[in-house]
Amino acid sequence: MNNTYDILLFIARPAAGKSETIRFLKQTPLAERIRRFHIGEFEEIDDFPMLWAWFEEDDLLACMGHPRLHNDAEGYFLYPYLWDVLIERICLEYAKKLRDDPVYHQKFTTLIEFSRGTQHGGYARAFQHLSRDVAQKIAILYIDVPWEESLRKNRQRFNPDKPDSILEHALPDDKLERLYKETDWEQVSTGDPETLVIQGIDVPYVVFPNADDVTTAAGEALGARLEACFGRLWEIYRRQPGR
Repeated sequence: MNNTYDILLFIARPAAGKSETIRFLKQTPLAERIRRFHIGEFEEIDDFPMLWAWFEEDDLLACMGHPRLHNDAEGYFLYPYLWDVLIERICLEYAKKLRDDPVYHQKFTTLIEFSRGTQHGGYARAFQHLSRDVAQKIAILYIDVPWEESLRKNRQRFNPDKPDSILEHALPDDKLERLYKETDWEQVSTGDPETLVIQGIDVPYVVFPNADDVTTAAGEALGARLEACFGRLWEIYRRQPGR
């Protein structure tokens, strides 16, 4: 058994600290990262670049006089199932990694990142579209911030010159509120403090509290809290059959 996770899923409200945490992990030396966090060399699958490509394509189509395919002029999806397509696409990208390298996880941890609000089905709906192969290998870190903190940091990080940036993109206040103010995390995690059932499989999880925003400074306070959370998660993860 490797001393590293196969797949880690980072979920949270927008601007909660997911991308900042991943940046911190990138900057941590490999040996230390394995020892403290059980994360080896890693590759990321984030649905934001996929979503943003749809926005750009639709703007190009509109400029060319053609119908938009994915979103309306205000940037809302034309069809709710497009949220599901993004999760299916994440799983497809992961499947291609295994196809191209049968011993992939002897070398890499996969980090998956997305946010979901109840307005478009929440995490309950998203989890329905994770493949069994992903569910069998995944562990979840939920970064917990209140709505007000998500709103504050969303405003703070916005760079109008780089709306496609992982670390600097943002949503208008009204759109953020409509899509992400309400979340179903408490509902989907009710019943067991250690695992969620996804595709009939017990998936380990921990909650990373970040109301005090330790992710922006990204110093040792973040490292210590991550080490504690990933340590708890590892103990749950290694107990699951087939890990």
